[in-house]
Amino acid sequence: MVDTIRPLLTLFKLRIGLTIVLTALAGMAVTPGPAPAPWQIAILSLGVLLAAAASGGFNHYFDCDIDARMQRTRNRPFVTGQLRRSTGWLIFFGLLLLVPCLLVGWTINGPSGLFVFLGAFFYGGVYTLWLKRRTWLNIVVGGAAGSFAILAGAAAVDPALGPLPLSLALVLFLWTPPHFWSLAIALRSDYHAAGVPMLPVLVGDVVTARVILGHTLVLMLASLLPYAYGLGPLYLAGALAGGALFLYRSLRLVARPDPVTARANFRASIQQLALVLGGAALDQWISRS
Repeated sequence: MVDTIRPLLTLFKLRIGLTIVLTALAGMAVTPGPAPAPWQIAILSLGVLLAAAASGGFNHYFDCDIDARMQRTRNRPFVTGQLRRSTGWLIFFGLLLLVPCLLVGWTINGPSGLFVFLGAFFYGGVYTLWLKRRTWLNIVVGGAAGSFAILAGAAAVDPALGPLPLSLALVLFLWTPPHFWSLAIALRSDYHAAGVPMLPVLVGDVVTARVILGHTLVLMLASLLPYAYGLGPLYLAGALAGGALFLYRSLRLVARPDPVTARANFRASIQQLALVLGGAALDQWISRS
């Protein structure tokens, strides 16, 4: 039983899916207006989780060939043969995406269901299928997937999407490239072996570290926009603390661009996102209580 469940948990990238659910809930929390009913929040959360699982599973399916050439991914279930690739999987992934999106659209509203779909589509279609093997811009454009989770949660409260959730979605969009490029520096030999044109493979670690620093500076400035559009001092404290941490680690990465400092910067990016999203949700919860 365990041998059956473990490959499925790996296939659907549930840890990433749960992070995307929390991102959608943060978008809901910051949007002015009456909160959806608890059952609607549960359906939205499940819909986001299942859509993310569908796109994660498709990523494993489509990238099976390059996963086999990477140390980090060579134990994925389609690579090892624990799961056998077949057309049936593609049908399953399609249903796993469409059914929850339609359910969210029916029970909450159409825009929210559409944004759930677009988040999975950008990761599975735009990033995995179209851009990943073609251009270093893959993670820049594909990074919009995380932004759609914010918009899905926000649209559940107000489909009109005011400046506050849009500014938080911008933060997510700008966060993804320096987050992922930090990991790509640590795994540059993997991506080189697989022929994936990640930025460190094309321009080297030194230049990539400088690009990450520039993105981090822009991200830190952008993270102040939600405060300008109505979030309070608790959010501002989280945004400044997270931005300062990420900036410090990015500076260290420029000074010593190697896998150790790259992984430290990767972890700092996750901590920065947690402080931004957690600060936003907590700020709104306290202000409304």
